Amino acid sequence: MKKTFAIFLFAFAVLAADSPDLTMQTRIRQEGLRNSKVMEIATGLLDGIGARLTGSPNMKRANEWTRDKLTEFGLSNAHLESWGPFGRGWSYESCSVRMTSPDVVQLIAVPKAWSRATNGALRGRPVKVKLATTEDLQKEKGKFAGKILMIPDSSTQTPRSHTEADFKRYDEKQLAEIEQYDVAERVRFTPEETARRRLFRRELATFLEEEKVAAVIEEGRGDFGTMIVQQSGSQKASDPQGAPTVTIASEHFQRMARLLDAGKDVEVEIDFKTTFYDQDPNAYNTIAEIPGTDKKNEIVMLGAHLDSWHAGTGATDNGAGVIATMEAVRILKAIGIAPRRTIRIALWSGEEQGLLGSRAYVAQHFAKREDPKDPKQRELPYSQRTEKTPLVLAQDHARLSAYFNLDNGTGKVRGVYAQSNAAVRPLFESWIGPLKDLDVTTVTMRNTSSTDHVSFDEVGLPGFQFVQDQIEYDTRTHHTNFDTYERLQKEDLMQAATVIATFVWETANRPEMMPRKPLPQ
Repeated sequence: MKKTFAIFLFAFAVLAADSPDLTMQTRIRQEGLRNSKVMEIATGLLDGIGARLTGSPNMKRANEWTRDKLTEFGLSNAHLESWGPFGRGWSYESCSVRMTSPDVVQLIAVPKAWSRATNGALRGRPVKVKLATTEDLQKEKGKFAGKILMIPDSSTQTPRSHTEADFKRYDEKQLAEIEQYDVAERVRFTPEETARRRLFRRELATFLEEEKVAAVIEEGRGDFGTMIVQQSGSQKASDPQGAPTVTIASEHFQRMARLLDAGKDVEVEIDFKTTFYDQDPNAYNTIAEIPGTDKKNEIVMLGAHLDSWHAGTGATDNGAGVIATMEAVRILKAIGIAPRRTIRIALWSGEEQGLLGSRAYVAQHFAKREDPKDPKQRELPYSQRTEKTPLVLAQDHARLSAYFNLDNGTGKVRGVYAQSNAAVRPLFESWIGPLKDLDVTTVTMRNTSSTDHVSFDEVGLPGFQFVQDQIEYDTRTHHTNFDTYERLQKEDLMQAATVIATFVWETANRPEMMPRKPLPQ
């Protein structure tokens, strides 16, 4: 009987130790939902600064603005931490693309990142051509010197039905599906496919350069004037630059394509100015802290990527994550009660080029793999290397309790991915119990990829991404020219910041560090 009672007391103590701090959850709610500053942060970041391509002057301004804003919120040791080399910066100052015959039309157009400028207006009859494979390049050699090429969208994605709603939230059935573990662990692109795409981009740039193509007009993937705009060249000065390349709206592209197919005499005028920045090859992450008390040498981190593409103002990708995480630490600081562990926020650069900023930070502070012996492998991005080398742990690896990330748009938080870490599931389920009236209901053992929590997870650290409502992320804003302030959902950002602050507070104050998975082999 005594043994049974002792076991009961031990189990009760364990449960009590990991029960949610309802008093603090109440205070966090009160500050986050009744005194929110999310739209003030949004205005300063998105309207005041705008797009934030890593290496650009706007990214430098964003680093400095977030550092100063976090200092204003009362955080300590707010600073910029360099990593690199990243390569050259880039921005565009002006862009005009017109069809001048058989009709005069101003086209919706944005240059692709790291594209060369046109150096004045280029005029000519465009040539529509398919350049989607190495075989296409070989077949078309010697045909296009001085020409303006029109390259259709080669995406194999099924066109979206216009009967579907752009604005989406998860329903109960979809959340239940997310909660079921995905044994196949599907990924959008395998490492081999990613490597193939990277190699072809380099081949295409070399082809355009060697063939002396005057300019390229690419069809933007999207509809209603929405277009995804990423990069054509590379931040590496040693890589081929290709030709001046601009993306135009699909509707405009298709009109010109139909005219060309009908044998009409189509003429276009292209004029855009770009600037490369070679003065500082490094990039920077913004870092700041709320110091801990009795466990101040242990760390809880939260973060989001500060960089964006350049066609919009990066509102949902990932201004929303930056806004919510900055607001989360503002909430915790405003409450005025110091956490046990130190809370550290990190706003990353270089995420869009392959989680570069967070991976560099993790390598510097927590763990890194030895460089591959094969020089060709060393040239590849970290995620595409097939030669796996030993993992070397730094001293701080043992000091990080967990990292929480937000990077799937403006939607409210609906749950959290446990990244196959079974030991954290009951903790998360306990913490979200009092948050269910805010629509936080789901803890899934699934892994999710493609954002900065991966940099921590892949070296054996507890790194987590939240489940978010999709809203318009995949249909309208992700990497597009419509990723702007107007797409933000104020109440969702308030909810997300409140949930993140709750998770961070619970992690910072539980008696033990967060449970870990075995180190990756």
